[in-house]
Amino acid sequence: MEDGKMTARIAMWSGPRNLSTALMYSFAARGDCAVWDEPFYAAYLSATGIAHPMADEVIASGEVDPSRVAAACLGPIPRSQSLFYQKHMTLHMIPDFDRGFMDGLINVFLIRHPARVVASYSKKRESPTLMDIGFVQQAELFDEVADRLGQAPTVIDSADIRANPRGSLMKLCTALDIPFMESMLNWPAGPKPYDGVWAPHWYNAVHQSTGFDEPEDALPDLADAFQRLSDQAQPYYDRLAAHALK
Repeated sequence: MEDGKMTARIAMWSGPRNLSTALMYSFAARGDCAVWDEPFYAAYLSATGIAHPMADEVIASGEVDPSRVAAACLGPIPRSQSLFYQKHMTLHMIPDFDRGFMDGLINVFLIRHPARVVASYSKKRESPTLMDIGFVQQAELFDEVADRLGQAPTVIDSADIRANPRGSLMKLCTALDIPFMESMLNWPAGPKPYDGVWAPHWYNAVHQSTGFDEPEDALPDLADAFQRLSDQAQPYYDRLAAHALK
């Protein structure tokens, strides 16, 4: 509670290409929620030196000190909103970054079948590795949060959101102890002022959307190398999927 009103800081943890941007847009459309697009991206790139599209622009536009990022995640909610939705990438939480700040957040895990993640990610960045797509790190963070809570944290599957947006978001809001709003189902097309600077490379499809896409078809056929990558990630996905909201 801040200034006499109920507040909540929601950390949504996923790998890339998990419907994460669309879900961020959904929460932003509520009207009572500030959002933050990948808070640790600049710090992650600065610390690792990994080659990502638009890496120089990402580092220049963001905070590279992870302790400052963590403090801002727990700090005043922008624009005096009631909710603070933080879209986090699991791969950004490298071992050198202190994770203690997570105790002050409501941690939720957004998952997607690895075959779909690999098919989508490989169109944006060549030769992805298991560590690039975030499944291992997601399972690790899930276990850490579960240990502290004494129970499994909330998990939501992107396939369920696309199959039934209203029903899935209602369940998610119930789990978060916040009211569901119909406005979460739609947003204006085009870039958003809260998009990260990397949006021109990654967000082409979601910028054309005004709501969640239709349910997905059969799993994609993958080339052998990509199928092996998907198979490596599958056990981590399956473990979290067992806890997904139903």
